[in-house]
Amino acid sequence: MSESTPASAEKNTDDFLVISAPLFRRKSRNVTLAETPPPAKPEPVRRPAKVAQMLALAHHLQNAIDRDVIADRAVVARKLGLTRARVTQLLDLTLIAPDVQARILELEAVDGVQPLAERQLRAVVAAGLWPEQRAVWAKIEASHRIAVHGKEWKP
Repeated sequence: MSESTPASAEKNTDDFLVISAPLFRRKSRNVTLAETPPPAKPEPVRRPAKVAQMLALAHHLQNAIDRDVIADRAVVARKLGLTRARVTQLLDLTLIAPDVQARILELEAVDGVQPLAERQLRAVVAAGLWPEQRAVWAKIEASHRIAVHGKEWKP
């Protein structure tokens, strides 16, 4: 057997190479076969979802306004470099039903993929009363794969 043939290969009389060990396919620019298995995939990176971070920021800002640390929404907008309309959008997130807020704060982005967009939360806020907000939230949850505490929720 030559040095270029694998240890698990035998030369047949018909000039065919017979390989008796398992081979693993490696993807790169060219597909190659190797005798060693590929390394295990790393654990997915999990971070709080952006909507959860924005809800937490909204509560922080509202708390600062309530304690008179910051005078009003206009001052918040100036300090953060946002428009007053954007600050209002953020602070409106605090008007969502408490149980829905708890679910939002549990959301995770897995490998950078966000479970839902802020625009969908604005639809929950626009629903008005908490029972209607819960109904809108239930529809959002049913239509999205949402990761909560390391598990993906599937309807």
